[in-house]
Amino acid sequence: MSEAKALSDRIDALEVRLTFQDETIEMLNLTITAQWQQIDALTRQIAALKERVQEAESNATGPPNDPPPHY
Repeated sequence: MSEAKALSDRIDALEVRLTFQDETIEMLNLTITAQWQQIDALTRQIAALKERVQEAESNATGPPNDPPPHY
């Protein structure tokens, strides 16, 4: 019977480890999902800022690379 008890203990330990691994995987999944949402938002912000800079450059008067007056 001690062999059956040892096997039962091993199975219980594996079940506990599996439960903790499942919880860890779920937490990691939530973290990755939140990070992707933040990356998407930042990517949209960068695209909007790039568009605004290009628009400002195209509406600027005079050449953008004028040398300073002391040259």
